[in-house]
Amino acid sequence: MTVERLVQQLGIERTDVFVTAEGQENTTGIEEAGSDIDSPASDPKPRGDAELNGRIVVSVDVEDERRADEIRSAFTEFEASEVAEE
Repeated sequence: MTVERLVQQLGIERTDVFVTAEGQENTTGIEEAGSDIDSPASDPKPRGDAELNGRIVVSVDVEDERRADEIRSAFTEFEASEVAEE
């Protein structure tokens, strides 16, 4: 939701928004599971689970210091943790 707010409402260019895993590992695992593989015919129920491992990091590259407050507000609106400026 934060990325949507940054791009659609604040007009930040998509090329200035970066989303990565916090560490070296993939945040959703490396094994095929859930919707990545065919489910048995006896289990047609949709799955809503996923093994989530770790956090993601969202960063914004902007030169205009005047935009810092509105960008920070977009992160805090959706309960981002560890919002920092560099």
